[in-house]
Amino acid sequence: MTETLDAQKAFSGTVIPEGADKLDEVKLTAWMAENVEGFTGPITVRKFAGGQSNPTYKISAESGEYVLRRKPFGKLLPSAHAVDREFRVISGLYPTGFPVARPYGLCTDDDVAGSMFYVMGMVEGRTFWNGALPDSNPDERRAIYMEMIDVLAALHNVDVDAADLSEFGKPGNYFGRQIERWTKQYRLSETETMPEMESLMKWLPETMPEQTRTSVVHGDYRIDNAIFDAHEAKVRAVLDWELSTLGDPLADFTYVCMAWVTPNEGRSGVMDLDRAALGIPELEEVIERYCAATGRDGIPDMNWYFAYNFFRLAGIIQGIKKRVIEGTASSAHAKNMSERVTPLAQAAWAFAQKAGA
Repeated sequence: MTETLDAQKAFSGTVIPEGADKLDEVKLTAWMAENVEGFTGPITVRKFAGGQSNPTYKISAESGEYVLRRKPFGKLLPSAHAVDREFRVISGLYPTGFPVARPYGLCTDDDVAGSMFYVMGMVEGRTFWNGALPDSNPDERRAIYMEMIDVLAALHNVDVDAADLSEFGKPGNYFGRQIERWTKQYRLSETETMPEMESLMKWLPETMPEQTRTSVVHGDYRIDNAIFDAHEAKVRAVLDWELSTLGDPLADFTYVCMAWVTPNEGRSGVMDLDRAALGIPELEEVIERYCAATGRDGIPDMNWYFAYNFFRLAGIIQGIKKRVIEGTASSAHAKNMSERVTPLAQAAWAFAQKAGA
């Protein structure tokens, strides 16, 4: 699974912004006074130490705490780092009661912070980085996993018209568009030839499953992209909507299910854990829970979807690798991540072969 460190995750805490990361506090204060309901200054600004995608800041003010996410500086791949889309989707979901941070405002004027940004409320709670949930007990672990599945099902059940998101993406051919997108992004950031990626870029579009449903899809939904309540197994906010659009909900669901075919390694994978002893539900239980909540009869063979998801991750990480080479990646974690492209591509091709490639 990816290691995208996001908005409100105190994985590495916050640091005082330096150099290009510094924001003009005078301009930002003026903008917030005009655009953030209930805002009262002055402000102090800290940058979340994690985060190689969109630089993210904690804004503390007399009126409360806020989170600011902006586009990184430098040359960017087309359609990447779309903070305006993040703002649009949380703005649509927030009034429905779906757990997202409160959206306050979007700024498209680069003069304020150097690039486009948006401000949302700060949500306090717990973020779980390790899928083993080492600080929990079996009952709580099971409850947390089931809550994660229930919230995903709730997202896929959102009425996109009622949420004013019917134009948030195209309704059909989601996998075709995604494969085309990530093939293009991969080509734009390619640094070496990988046989597995070449094979996948040919095989995936020739073997796409039929799309039978359309919903809001998160695009990066996993356990560490949610803030849980400090005292109960309740999601208070889902984070990191950069890859969201309208699409096939099975893309999200099978992405979550990748945890069951991924080693833990201190991250979100649970494949090699003693799940029964830990209280972590088996994949079959997760499938049954999701299907019951979304009215499905079952889930198709997931090997094709796993191949697609690993391929997409390889494309995403390749973009980070290119940014590391060019010196524009915004996190110290980025270099380590960039070394994962080949293993991800190999995993994708292995699942493709299981699917009949």
